[in-house]
Amino acid sequence: QVPLVESGGGLVQPGGSLNLSCAVSFSFGGHAMKWYRQAPGTEREWIATSAGDIAGNSAIYADSVRGRFTISRDYAANKLYLLMNNVKQEDTGTYYCNAINYYNTKQQYWGQGTQVIVAS
Repeated sequence: QVPLVESGGGLVQPGGSLNLSCAVSFSFGGHAMKWYRQAPGTEREWIATSAGDIAGNSAIYADSVRGRFTISRDYAANKLYLLMNNVKQEDTGTYYCNAINYYNTKQQYWGQGTQVIVAS
């Protein structure tokens, strides 16, 4: 079973919204859950972290998305989300879900990515 599967990407106009999902196949209460993105020709960049219950439920964002994107968890649905509001052309890229086990940081998972294109 694939540990992480992203979905929800697509074409969106500047100023619009998109809600990305990451289906998690394991119990992820003890994991830091993160979103990364990679634009064509660039390195993968971190954009948001959900620390989870074990670390005070804090959410941390990169400056480029703070105030526009919201990361959240749904334990009942076993999913991680990234709500993207007021998107900009520079948000275009492939978005990846990442999980790191707090108790064993060598245990790390990546999804296959979902593509987001912001264009008018």
